[in-house]
Amino acid sequence: MNSSELRTKFLDFFEKRGHKIIPSASLIPKDSTVLFTTAGMQPLVPFLLGEKHPNGKRLVNYQKCLRTDDIEEVGDDTHLTFFEMLGNWSLGDYWKEDSIKWSFEFLTKELNIPIERLAVSCFIGDQNAPKDQESADIWEGLGVKKERIAFLPKKDNWWGPVGDTGPCGPDTEIFYWKLSDTPIPKKFDPTDKNWVEIWNNVFMQYVKDSNGNYSLAEQKNVDTGMGFERTLAVLNGYTNIYQTDLFEPIIKLFPGHFDERKKRIIADHARASMFLISDGVVPSNKDQGYVLRRLLRRMMVHMRELSATELLDPIKKSIEMYKNLYDLDEDKILLVVKEESNKFEKTLATGLKAIEKIDTINGKEAFLLYETYGFPLEVLEEIRVVESREGFFEELKKHQELSRTASAGMFKGGLADHNIETIKLHTAHHLLLAALQEMFGKEVKQKGSNINSERLRIDFSFDRKLTDDEKKRLEDMINEKIQEGLEVIKREMPKEEAEKIGAESEFGVKYGNTVSVYFIGDKKGIIFSKEFCGGPHVNNTSELGKFKIIKEEASSQGVRRIKAILQYKLEGQNVEK
Repeated sequence: MNSSELRTKFLDFFEKRGHKIIPSASLIPKDSTVLFTTAGMQPLVPFLLGEKHPNGKRLVNYQKCLRTDDIEEVGDDTHLTFFEMLGNWSLGDYWKEDSIKWSFEFLTKELNIPIERLAVSCFIGDQNAPKDQESADIWEGLGVKKERIAFLPKKDNWWGPVGDTGPCGPDTEIFYWKLSDTPIPKKFDPTDKNWVEIWNNVFMQYVKDSNGNYSLAEQKNVDTGMGFERTLAVLNGYTNIYQTDLFEPIIKLFPGHFDERKKRIIADHARASMFLISDGVVPSNKDQGYVLRRLLRRMMVHMRELSATELLDPIKKSIEMYKNLYDLDEDKILLVVKEESNKFEKTLATGLKAIEKIDTINGKEAFLLYETYGFPLEVLEEIRVVESREGFFEELKKHQELSRTASAGMFKGGLADHNIETIKLHTAHHLLLAALQEMFGKEVKQKGSNINSERLRIDFSFDRKLTDDEKKRLEDMINEKIQEGLEVIKREMPKEEAEKIGAESEFGVKYGNTVSVYFIGDKKGIIFSKEFCGGPHVNNTSELGKFKIIKEEASSQGVRRIKAILQYKLEGQNVEK
């Protein structure tokens, strides 16, 4: 089975069961405190929390995702940075029986997987929630034997909440026996790596409060996710994901004698870089731009060994493979890669000189060279002896812990949380973007944002530093709108209508046919701000307090960054956080 067939089968199966197909969201989350979209459910958090989705209660899609915490493992049989998730959701509609039944039916009927090759795990229960016998009974009723059902603790079979509080619940995971020439064990052993997890059904039936107590949720949701690349590999009997048609055309670009792991790293990084650039990221030394730079430069280091292969070939092949599935600007992608390649050639030369000046390269210095000049450890070791590889991995672990901490902080509605201060700053963020466009023209576009309970941050397209007078005018304009007590109103409408009236949309985001637009204006119908947005917001700008800019700086080339607060939050707060 090829990738196109699997995508089509999945979407068609759930569409026939009342699910609406929704587009993949951007890899760059809206108003988020994490760098990337790391799971299919992430863009849907507001609707999992109770907000009405314009496409109804049953949804299905394939979603672009990117994770970097295991970047050093890329090149083995299973790890990737960019990947896709197939997912279907119930927003307060169907529950465990339909969810499990449809998953089983899709695997055994549509994909023709023998039931003998499947096993499942369920939540064993603890002091907060009972054993999920309901899911196990449903599996048994479908023909899965008791010996193939394992009950596991919360660390294995529980999802959420995304922060300290919020919706959460048990999950049931589906495993596939991947070996074709080995007898399948009668009893399911979750520690046996030959059982590969391919699907996860999460049942959000609880809400955790700030005291650590769990109560039943008013809206029970189902969130499922199937790993696209992994499932495609096991269905075809492959030993690794790089054998699938998602990578094979890129791998074929390289000569047979070239190191297999390096081929895989280049193929993965080419895909990931292409999608990041397509979603508006440019290489830089901060945030998403830094990750893109790291991916491109690591790819480029390995590509230098292939004089017969053009640097852009893996990128071009990736575009060719995905251009019919996603909206890709080929000229823009290739231009960004070329510019970064030219910059890296200069950096690489400098890095080689820096290496020559170091008498002994220890683990910490190796990591600094890796972070500064883009030398992966294995490449550095080809040039010089590195003492204490453990030291390198200790530094790397510290760095990865920061990434994991960020990745664990999945957000609600694009915000760090849903407390009232964050919501107020979200509305202030809309006022700030509108004020920037009022002062400097509609060509000013949002390029990124980050909102928590203490401050807002917006990145916007602008090619110079703002003057003190301009910052003061921005503050005055926004505070005037706050004092006017403008109403904040949400309307759902066709996307075409929203675009026609000039509602501001986020760069790089694909929207469905029906969108939510938030209007900020007076009772006479004079609108100051109108944006595509999932919310939440205050009802009136008079609730906000006094707006104040605390910092204005460069974010990347052609992009400026403003951090701002609502004045009453200043006392006792670390506003630079």
